[in-house]
Amino acid sequence: MSLNQTTPLRQYDVKILSNRRAIKTAKHNQLFVMNKDLKSVPPSACYMLLSAMGFALMSVCVKAASHRGIPVLEITAARALVSCCICYFDVRRKGISIWGNNKPLLLARGLAGTLALICVFYAIAVLPLAEATLLLYLQPIFTTLLAFLFLKEVAQRSTITSIVLSLTGLLIMVQPDILLGGFVKSSGGLPIVGVVAAVLGAFGSGAAYVFVRRLCETEDPSVIIFYFTLVALPVSTLLLGTDFVLPAGSTWILLLMVGVFTQVGQIGLTKALQTEKAGKATAYSYVQVVFSAILGWSVFGEIPTLATLLGALFIIGGALINVR
Repeated sequence: MSLNQTTPLRQYDVKILSNRRAIKTAKHNQLFVMNKDLKSVPPSACYMLLSAMGFALMSVCVKAASHRGIPVLEITAARALVSCCICYFDVRRKGISIWGNNKPLLLARGLAGTLALICVFYAIAVLPLAEATLLLYLQPIFTTLLAFLFLKEVAQRSTITSIVLSLTGLLIMVQPDILLGGFVKSSGGLPIVGVVAAVLGAFGSGAAYVFVRRLCETEDPSVIIFYFTLVALPVSTLLLGTDFVLPAGSTWILLLMVGVFTQVGQIGLTKALQTEKAGKATAYSYVQVVFSAILGWSVFGEIPTLATLLGALFIIGGALINVR
């Protein structure tokens, strides 16, 4: 083959090589930009997203176990037992004392968290998943108020507006006819017992978060969670009494995963509260509402009503205003 015949081929090879280098450089620059963007995400936001996913999956397991006839208190005890074992080995691995430093405050956090957990699990069992999760997210309002009273974290003027919006959203979800008349009359209201349980769970969670915020100054996150389970296990077992139901087959796995997913959620939550103020850190977790709505639809065939969607706008909007 002559030189005149090979030159065009060589030029073509050079063009291909140049294009490949350009593509490689573009991909490198794109990865660099993506990595830079990820580094700009606050650590508290990453921890809260992890927490939200863990708690959403926990809710699915709780509801599924409840549908199989397992009492709420038994689910609570199973969750506490699994988390207690995980926390014990985690604390021993770190080589620190499992008893912590501020024992009275650790016990108070454990009691508040236990009562909140029982209410939360009951609300999840009797309400649609998205609605139960949304009502539980009234908790940032309680967190902010309690943090102001006990931690002296400054409350913004937006707190009043936030409370009004959140309560309006709650009323829309519970009794839509009162505010919206016949516009959403066909959707009806939510069971009042489930709503009360959800609100009490939100208040208890808010109190527990404030305790965690104070305890993070002196305690390891694993010790804080360990004390929570140390209180939850005997309390839920005593309250359960003779209502124990022996799980069958895959129900054992559901109860196990309740504890595992809750542990993931608790660790993410505790880490987030170590890096951000109590009221603001919890705002990142609102993505759990989205996770729960998707899981509720895909697993249980639950479709949020118009009243739920409108109430969500008020509750989430109010909470976001509160943490600005």
